Amino acid sequence: MTMRQFQTSTLEQRHVFDADFETHPLEVAWASEAIFFVDAEQLEGVGSLLLKVQISVDGVNWLDEGTAFDPISGTTRAFRRVSHFGGWLRLQGIFAGAACAYKLTIHLVIKE
Repeated sequence: MTMRQFQTSTLEQRHVFDADFETHPLEVAWASEAIFFVDAEQLEGVGSLLLKVQISVDGVNWLDEGTAFDPISGTTRAFRRVSHFGGWLRLQGIFAGAACAYKLTIHLVIKE
């Protein structure tokens, strides 16, 4: 029996966001599955945050993968599974509604 390879990376650690953003990208071509974990704490405002998975062939040019988190409003913990993602992964954050700020910790777990 072969032991599966895995890696857990912290893309953002307790980072405060108050405008649209993209996380640090991670090269994941060797992996066959990935899980994004998000720990969100709303600091101020009443707006919501939409997080979308993005993929890239080269780490420079990005496309929406199709997986998104439910809109975040308030404090929450959530995850989304992703497969068939090519070479690179990241999350894009888009703020909606009134001005607000979130403190986010985002992990990406990948395995083969």
